[in-house]
Formats: sequence, C-alpha cells, structure tokens
Amino acid sequence: MSWKDIYEKKLITPDLAIQKLKPGMSIFLGTACGEPQTLAKAMVENQQHIEDTEIFHLLSLGVAPYTEPKFSGRFRHNSFFIGPPVRDAVQEGRADYTPVALSDIPRLITSGRIKIDAALICISPPDEHGFVSLGVSVDIVKTAVQHAQVVIAEVNESMPRTLGNNIFHVDQIDWFCKGDVPILEYDFPEPENVQMKVAQNVAQLVEDGATIETGIGVIPSAVLQFLADRRDLGVHTEVMNDGIVDLVEAGVITNNKKTLHQGKIITSFCMGTRKLYDFVNNNPGVEFHPTEHVNDPYIIAKNDKMAAINVALEVDITGQVAADSIGPRFYSGIGGQVDFIRGAGKSRWGRPIICLPSTTRTGEKSRIVPTLSEGAGVVTTRGDVHYVVTEYGVAYLYGKSIRERVISLIQIAHPKFRDELLEYAKKLKYVEQNQPMPPTQGKPYPSEFETWRELKDGLRVFLRPLKPADEEALKGFFYSIKDQSIYYRYFTPAVRLIKERKEPLRELDYDFHMAIGAFVGEPGKEEIIGVGNYIMDPGAATADVALLVRDNHHRKGLGTILFRTLADIAISRGVRGFTADVLAQNRPTMKILQDSGFLLKTRLADGVYNVWLQFEKEMEKKPGEEKPKRGG
Repeated sequence: MSWKDIYEKKLITPDLAIQKLKPGMSIFLGTACGEPQTLAKAMVENQQHIEDTEIFHLLSLGVAPYTEPKFSGRFRHNSFFIGPPVRDAVQEGRADYTPVALSDIPRLITSGRIKIDAALICISPPDEHGFVSLGVSVDIVKTAVQHAQVVIAEVNESMPRTLGNNIFHVDQIDWFCKGDVPILEYDFPEPENVQMKVAQNVAQLVEDGATIETGIGVIPSAVLQFLADRRDLGVHTEVMNDGIVDLVEAGVITNNKKTLHQGKIITSFCMGTRKLYDFVNNNPGVEFHPTEHVNDPYIIAKNDKMAAINVALEVDITGQVAADSIGPRFYSGIGGQVDFIRGAGKSRWGRPIICLPSTTRTGEKSRIVPTLSEGAGVVTTRGDVHYVVTEYGVAYLYGKSIRERVISLIQIAHPKFRDELLEYAKKLKYVEQNQPMPPTQGKPYPSEFETWRELKDGLRVFLRPLKPADEEALKGFFYSIKDQSIYYRYFTPAVRLIKERKEPLRELDYDFHMAIGAFVGEPGKEEIIGVGNYIMDPGAATADVALLVRDNHHRKGLGTILFRTLADIAISRGVRGFTADVLAQNRPTMKILQDSGFLLKTRLADGVYNVWLQFEKEMEKKPGEEKPKRGG
C-alpha cells in the first residue's frame, strides 16, 4: 500500500477516534500551543466512553474542560508544569502536579514509571513522502508517541512543518483525524515598568557571541528587546517565542559563534503568534529536538557563553530559589530551570541567571526574603545559583560565603525591606553586628553613570558608581597596589588596609559622596583596577577629589577617564570645583589636573600641592588683559 492509502485508511472522525480509548487508560496530551484541541473537545463530549482516566500534560494553554469538577469521576489531570487553565484545579485538589526537571520526564516514560497508554497529539499534514512533523511541540511528545500503545494524531492545516528530530511516517501512527481550528497562539503580557528594568539589567549580562536560553515568563521574553545591539548571538532554548524572530530578522541572532549545532537555532517547543509559526515552517535554520537532548545539562554545557535566563517567585538571603510554588500553593513547575542553570554553570564562560522583581506586584511584600515562605519548595539550590537580578541590579553569589551573599542580595532588594533583611541576618549571625545598611538616603543608585570606556591599550573597562556590595572587590584592589602608589595616595610609606579604608563605601549617598570604580571581568566576578571619588564640602560648594589606579594599568589613560567622569558628575550635581592635595612627586596626577582644561590654582607647601579647580567656562579676556592660565 502507498502511504496515501495507509493514511486514508487510518483517517477517522474525532468521535470515532475517542472511542479507541478505554476506561482506566493513561492519556498523554500534546504540549502548550501544540495541544490537539479537537481531540480534547471530543474526549469531553464522548466522556461516556471513558472512566477513571489519567491525563498527563507537560503544559496546558487550552481550555482544559476535563479539569472541571463535574468530570472529576472520569478525568484526573496530572501536570508536569502548571499552566493557567489547570491552576485552580491543582490548587483545589482536583488535579495533580508532578514536580520533576524537564530533562528527566522522558526517562520516567521510557522506564515505565509513568505509563502512557494513549497519546493524543497535533501534527502537520503529511508531506509528499508521507512524513508528518510534530510542529510547534516536540519536547516530551516524541517520547510519549514512541511508548504509547495507541497514538491518535490530529492533522491541522495550520500546523507548521518544523524540522529536526521530530518526524514520523504515517505508518507509525495508529489513527488520524482532521482538526478544524487554528493552532493555539500565545502572546506574553506586556511587561510593566519594573519588569522592563529587570530585563534591562539581565541584558547587561549577555555579551556578543553568547548562546541564550529564555525560560517561560514575561521577563525572559522582555530581555530580548534589549539585545538589539549585540552581535552573533545563538539560541539553545527549551521554548522559543516571537522575540527571537525579531532578533534573527535584525541580524543579531546568527548562530555563527555557537560551539554546538553551529548555524542552528535549537529548541524543543514554541509559544507565540502566527508570525513565529510562519518563521519556523520548513526553516532549516531552526531544529526542534526532544527534551532529553535540548534540556540535557551536559548538552547545554557544550555551548560556550551559555546565558540561561529563568525566573523566580522568591529568593532567600542565602540564595535559595523558589520557582514552582507560592508558599504551599503550587503555581507553575520546575520546568527547565534546573537543567539550564546547571548546564550554563558548567559552560565555558556561561552565565546562569535568575531574575525577579524585588517586590510583589502591589509592592507590599519583598521577593528577596529572610526565609522562603512556609511550604515553598526549593527549585534551584543555593549551591547552583550564580546571578540573581532585580530592578536594583545584579548579585553574583556563586562561591560566595553566606555573609557575602546576604550583603549582595540586600543590595538588590527593594530599599524599604532592606532594614528587615539586615536585622534578620544579624539575628542569625549571618553578618557582623556592626554591618551597615546599604545607602537608602540621598539619591538612589545612579545607573545613568554606568558606561563602557576603552583604554589606550584597547582594554574595555566598565565604569560605574561603587556599591557597598563591592567591599570585597575594593579590598582586593587595595591589596594589589604597590607601596609607592599607596604612598602617593595616602602620604604614608606603609598603609595597612583595615576597616577604615573601606568606610567610604558605607557613607556613599551618591550625592555628597560619589565614588566611581573601573571594572574588568564578568559582572559579579569583576575586579576593580581603578577608583575615583569625591566628597562634598557643602559650605564651599566644592568637593575633594582623589584617584587611585592599579599599577599595571598606569599610563593607559584610566586616571584621566576617572577624573573626567567624576568632573562631569560633579558639574551635573551643581559642584563648582574640585580641591585636592597632591604630593609634589606625584607627577602623573598633577598632569591629569593640569591637562583638565579647568581653571586651576596651586600652592606648594611642605612638598604637597594644594590644588583648586574651578568648573567654569573659559573667561573671555577684556582688552589689554591676558586670559587666565589653564592648568598652570
């Protein structure tokens, strides 16, 4: 028989297809936007033929009428990831949730621990050779099809024919029926301002040539909007959305720098609009693979610069992540978070990222918490967490002590909850009893002063205001400075770095006291190679300025960059000028001040120059007068 004859022989109505099911069966339904809607509807309409049935679903986005209370005696729904249509049923005890990492679900099916008697799926129409595609959802669908006793496929004309490890011949499927509705579409809600700020902070961690994964959620989807200036990004992600299409069309995603599946977008399923479905249709640049491949941490780790972006519901001050429940109420699922966090953690130059707003939507509760809510489960352990991101910045936790974690997480918590978090940490002796609070007075952290600059040797340096969480990095910076540089800065031949040398961090208010650090390395793990700061004298409307650069970065223009940055900030804050005390031997610093272009006065006393600089435009000379000297 030809494949067409086989297909026609197996083509029946949805109602007849449902009659192939028997009471007591375990039935698998296709995932998310690939849910077989016509078959799901027919199953409910013909429920008299079914009794004591368990329905397994990875993620439901459809109507899910089988979870209604009136069908409790016939259907029992079991989700691996709780979608909106079944959330009430799970929380009310009429449906089940099985917590398991996405990469492990296929093993549960192949081992027989989860038995699949029947698989109801949605497919593309057969091609000219009699092959059908699983379309927008491969994930665990292929495994379910391979191990089900009965496979019923809903053929939908609107299902794209996707490529990869997701193809079956018509003789591998038991029954077919025609679908009469468009496949489901999903458009993520419009992100709110706070979510956009979180996304913007996350985007700072994605560098050129990175391979990205965006988990399910508004924030991971929004991150894509901030990557338009990147180059040669790649994609290896369990779920694909419309934002990826935009970056491909903009030339940002090329997949050329990937170290695995080079030139290909690798995904497991997609949730999006018709725009996305048209993009993946017969597109050889996009491959759909089963979950056991896409979500395998060892496979993920083969992608260099793997940036995994996933969301949390809560993070406690030691770094434990709750992501599938709000207290004891199950809300979503483990999904692929653990797979990608661990995979990115093993990737060369990988960046595993957990992101969340600092508070709940109403602002009444902090989501950086002393302890996870009673009943909440840990999805990602404190030992697996690397980056945690809120709208207030980035905390890097991997390899850090509890004390360091607490300080870093309080720094990115909402200011109105920082006192409570710090007091709890002191109570449990996580931090010293005299540990100060990150600044909440004066101006908020001025992210507008963050910028990249290039030194004379081509090294790119990230300039940003210092934070109290930079205490350890500043400590390392001071201990790296040679004795002569210490002498030039502190006027003493031997300075032992003790706590008072870090006190300026504790007094930062970004208004009267500003400090700028020059950082190299990955955010969260970076090193300081230079610091410039000024402290205001309110009575004189001037500020005392000081600069210090690591010795191996002298004569590269960093001191000038730091000074110019501080001067620009000071002028914008209404400061009229700088003062400084400079040793006569410290010629590099004097040259920076003399070349500044500002009006400069000096007085030499006891081997120290007292310097005054005025921030004002060069005065026009009057007839017969000389212009005031600059830098003289």
